[in-house]
Amino acid sequence: MQQQLEQALTVLKQNHLKVTKQRKALLSYLLANQDHYHDVTLVDDYMRQQFPGMSHNTIYRNIKEFEQAGMVEQQVQGDHARVKYQCDFSHLHHHHFICQRCGKVTELKDCPIDIFAAQLPGCQIVGHRIELYGVCAECQLAAAESNTH
Repeated sequence: MQQQLEQALTVLKQNHLKVTKQRKALLSYLLANQDHYHDVTLVDDYMRQQFPGMSHNTIYRNIKEFEQAGMVEQQVQGDHARVKYQCDFSHLHHHHFICQRCGKVTELKDCPIDIFAAQLPGCQIVGHRIELYGVCAECQLAAAESNTH
């Protein structure tokens, strides 16, 4: 994890963002929990426990700056936002499988956009996001084992 933190701090510097103890703490928290999306309010609660004088605005601004730097992925559904660390800088464009039981996020490297583009002649696609939902292998195995006991 230390190597990933160093890589993240390098990305901060490349994006002209100061390395502060608060930003380091936020990155460390996101790195330690990078296989799940986390409710932004829980991230906010964690940061305010670590730094009681830190404002909500500062925390949300840092998350937004991390997202703009390509370090954080955000999921927004209505007024509910969730965030996770973007852990694979060599594949910034990717999609996800999200387990509906445990919440684990698996990154998918292949992109099926050409299949959709072929169905839309004359159209210009300017962006997309693909998320697959289901039950991961570990949760299926656990469910099967609990049914046999």
